[in-house]
Amino acid sequence: MMKRLLIGCALLFAAPVVSADDHYSDAADCEAFARNEARNQGRVLGGATRGAVRGAALGAILGDNKKSARRGAKLGAVAGGVRRARQRDMAYQRAYDQCMADMRYRREEERRRAERERDNESDND
Repeated sequence: MMKRLLIGCALLFAAPVVSADDHYSDAADCEAFARNEARNQGRVLGGATRGAVRGAALGAILGDNKKSARRGAKLGAVAGGVRRARQRDMAYQRAYDQCMADMRYRREEERRRAERERDNESDND
């Protein structure tokens, strides 16, 4: 349990900071931005392949036979694929949430600016 917690914390701190620098106008724009960020995280197949290699190595070391290496490769492939898919999902959600928050902030700033301009115009009259 503690190991999972440490891995989760490491992933959060090692994750790239997502920034929606462009001005997005609606949720569809944010969704496209988030899909692009998730795509940049890599392919699930790559994670499965890497997991299989690591699992085979670990199985061979711990089991000292081919059967253990095959079993380790299978388990590693599944674990690596699931891990990569989870990373992509988290990257998508993080990017979408950040984009929507930025969009709401910009709209609120525009509303405040328009309100100040109206107040200034009424004061000048």
